[in-house]
This record gives sequence, structure tokens and C-alpha cells, in this order.
Amino acid sequence: MIYNKMMYELGSKRSAIRELFEYGKQRAAVVGAENVYDFSLGNPTVPAPDCVDETIRQLTEELDCIKLHGYTSAQGDVETREAIAEFLNKTHGTHFHKDNFYITMGAAASLSLAFRALTTAPSDEIVAIAPYFPEYKVFVEAAGATFKVVPADTVGFQIDFAALEEMINADTKGVIINSPNNPSGAVYSVATIEKLAALLEKKEKEYGHPIFIICDEPYREIAYDGVEVPFVTKYYNNTLVCYSYSKSLSLPGERIGYILVPDEAYESKALYAAVAGSGRALGYVCAPSMMQKVITRCQGETGDVELYKKNRDLLYDGLTKIGYECFKPQGAFYMFVKALEENADAFCERAKAEDLLIVAATGFGCPGYVRISYCVDADMIERSFGAFERLYQSYQ
Repeated sequence: MIYNKMMYELGSKRSAIRELFEYGKQRAAVVGAENVYDFSLGNPTVPAPDCVDETIRQLTEELDCIKLHGYTSAQGDVETREAIAEFLNKTHGTHFHKDNFYITMGAAASLSLAFRALTTAPSDEIVAIAPYFPEYKVFVEAAGATFKVVPADTVGFQIDFAALEEMINADTKGVIINSPNNPSGAVYSVATIEKLAALLEKKEKEYGHPIFIICDEPYREIAYDGVEVPFVTKYYNNTLVCYSYSKSLSLPGERIGYILVPDEAYESKALYAAVAGSGRALGYVCAPSMMQKVITRCQGETGDVELYKKNRDLLYDGLTKIGYECFKPQGAFYMFVKALEENADAFCERAKAEDLLIVAATGFGCPGYVRISYCVDADMIERSFGAFERLYQSYQ
């Protein structure tokens, strides 16, 4: 073979979610978009806060071409990194500074940099907690490490600590956590984070090397009913935070985020250099210049989270009234629903007969469940209940 087999496999077929999204566009051309109920993608529909558009207008008026669109430092503009540090310190009582942050093209880039920075040998293992975002496996294996999965706690979608402790060994380099979670919508409680920190501290002493928590946090601000989303660096020193503004500012296509390397992390300066080196090796050069300037001025702003909450309540109440078993999300914008048969993939195929596009959670490491993305128009949710009812009745 004259090309990389792994890259060929990744490039020759889309993810299951993307395949479903493309199928939806094809069906819309046949039956009309209003007759297709597409719950596949986590693509925010809540408008970006006014700050975003206002800032873009101001920037185009204030700055010349070079200052607006020119290269920034590889790790990001100083002003941007200082603004993020100031906001987090004010919000969480931390003491970060600009050199703790490396600006990236979204959380996916941050995760890729984290895994590459931590991986030193093919035997290195990165552990994910099911249910998990399927691309974790791609990022970990592309970094040269081995991907392991802890089975889901399907009661409260926290962490099965007995299974996690059994899985951790001398080769474990890190544990990925995602809270609020895609796809379950669960938020890890303070008690869960404290228990995780205690377990990993015990294992670090046992094996004589650091074990990192890699936090994937694109949904940090999207939480409901006053639920607390713990800021993990306050509970565990060896934490890397991978953040994206895709969801909080409704900017998924603009690709802007950061990776945070706290001073308290093991050999933090060397680790930060490894993150920067990973960015260099991947040819990232720098994150989008204008978007760096946008987030500098929009720290603390979010889209209208209340609209997502209304969609959550509408969908949860409608589905449970029909008879579906649903986990009520505490955050993010996904509903995790028990499939009506053991094979969730077959269930999702059957749903397509009603032009209901929902995602089987098999790829999320949680067989028997499906993910329904409710970052959609409320009107579509209302119109979809007839299709959900017919699907439910087809199993009775």
C-alpha cells in the first residue's frame, strides 16, 4: 500500500452520525425537509450571543487586514490567553495565567494535542468512560496509544469505579471525562470527581507515575436546574482541560478553543512544551486569528441556555408520555433513550421508516441506547411525536 492504511480507513467512510446527517439531506429532497425529523447532529441552533456579531463588526472597523487576519503566536494571542485566565480565575477562584493556555481549533484539536503530548509508547493506554464521544478512539489511536473503555453506569451515568479501578494499570497515562456528557447529558457530581481524584492519586503512588484526567468540556456552560459542574483542576492536580466555544457561543464551525495545562500538573512546563510541540508537528500553526479576538471580548457570554432547557423538557415529557424510557439530561443537549429492542442499530433503522433520524449509542460504547439531539427547532420536536408514537406502537 502506498498510503497510510489507518488514514485511508478514516477517510473512506464518514462517522455513523455524519452518515445519518447526509441521509437526512437526501430524504429531505424526496419527501420535503418538514417531513424529516433529524436529531442526528449536535449542531447548536440557539443564536450566538449579541456580543459575537457586535465584536466582529467592531473588529472589521477597527483593525487593518494584518492585525485582523494575520498570524498570531503559535500558542495564541497574549491578550486572548490573559482574558481566559482572568475569566476563569474570577469564576472558579483559580490562579491561572496566560502561559497555562494554548489556543486551539476547538476541543477536538485540544484532545488530539493532549493525547500526543502524553503518549510515549504504543503500550500507553488512555481510558474513556462510556458513554463517550466516538472520535476519542480515533484521536487516541492516531496519537499512537491504546484506547480502553470502562462500561457505562446505566443507572445514573456517573462512573463505575469498580470497573475503572480494575482497568487502570502501569500503562495507564490518562482518563478522559466529559461532563456535561455527550451523549447522556449527565453531569458528574462533586462526589464523583472527588472519588475519581482519590482513586487516581492512589494509583499514581502505586505505579510511580502521573495519571492525568483529560477533561473534554465543550458543554460546561450548558447545564440546567442549577446543577453544579465541578471545575476539575480544583480537585486534582494532574488535569488537562480541553475546551471549545462551539457550544457556549454557538460557533461550531469557527473552530476555536483551548487546552489548559495548570502549574500544579506534573512537570507542567515540560508538558506545556509537549502540547506546543504536538501542535507544531500537526501543522496547526495558530488558531483562527479573528476568532481569538472575538473570544477575548466575549468571555462569560453564552447563547440562551433556557431555550435548550425548554427543548429538553418538551422532548422528555413527550417521549415518556408515549412510553419511552429516558434519562433526563442535566446538561448538554442530548436525550439518552433506551431502544425498544436489544439491537439499537436495528431500532434506529426501523425509526428511519418514519423519517426519524436518531443515533444508535453502540458507537458511544453503550449498547441498547440511542442519542436524540435536541438542539433543534421546538416545532420539529412537536411535529416528531406522531412518528415516535408510530415507532413505539410498532413494537407493541
